[in-house]
Amino acid sequence: MSLYTSFAVVGAGPTIGGRIVKALVERGASVVAVVRPSSTSIASPLLEGAKIATADYTDVESVTSILREHNVEVLISAVAYGALSSQSTFADAAKEAGVKLFVPSEFGMPTEGGKGGHLVIKSQFADYLKSSGIPSLRIYNGMFMEFIPKFVGVDMGKFLVLGKGDTSFSTTALDDAAGFTAHILTSLPPTKLHDATFRIEGERTSFNKVGALYAPKNIVVEHVTSLPEGFAKATLLQGLFEQGRGSSGWDNYADKDVPENACSGNAAWAGHQWKSVKEVLGL
Repeated sequence: MSLYTSFAVVGAGPTIGGRIVKALVERGASVVAVVRPSSTSIASPLLEGAKIATADYTDVESVTSILREHNVEVLISAVAYGALSSQSTFADAAKEAGVKLFVPSEFGMPTEGGKGGHLVIKSQFADYLKSSGIPSLRIYNGMFMEFIPKFVGVDMGKFLVLGKGDTSFSTTALDDAAGFTAHILTSLPPTKLHDATFRIEGERTSFNKVGALYAPKNIVVEHVTSLPEGFAKATLLQGLFEQGRGSSGWDNYADKDVPENACSGNAAWAGHQWKSVKEVLGL
């Protein structure tokens, strides 16, 4: 069976989406970035070499037309939390256009069997894809390394940690997550991708361990019972991570971490040197 060569990426912003576009283009793939008409990502250097198409993310007919025009085989969604509901539009368009594989916006904590918040939203969408007869591929990478500073208050000269801070979680650099996605989509046969889940991990660490890296900058770990106003998302995530749910190996059905599963997908990118937290954060 031949490999996939034609891709569309929705949510091709400056974080994971745009980087996936770049990684696919570097591998010689045909890529169309589907962005909203008002998006500033159109001029992003991450999208160089890709075709650009604009569409209303609620317009099934418009998205379908783009997918057909570019003979898209694989649709990758990298939309942010606030746009997760628009994925149903992409799914409907993918089905109409004959897309062969859908990669939903996961790229974080495991969601299969999730019972709350965004975990439920993503899990329900996976069920929607299945009911629509569209094969899917899910990728879990834990927290993006680049996001750690904003969740602990580094820009305020602090490293704020809820709880003990010694529970391990998975972290992966944005470029590594994007590169892995592009690698498996262009090198593995469809039979290895359809309805598959890949769990990856660039480095397994804890908030205390990352905090220690900031010591030379005179930023020390401060254990707190609450985070400042404006840290609602950080409060939620730090609480989940304290429970161990930040691991790519977390099993929502068994309600426990399976550490050996956290990097089980890494083997699919043989020989790759995964970036460390220290390297990515310049510490």
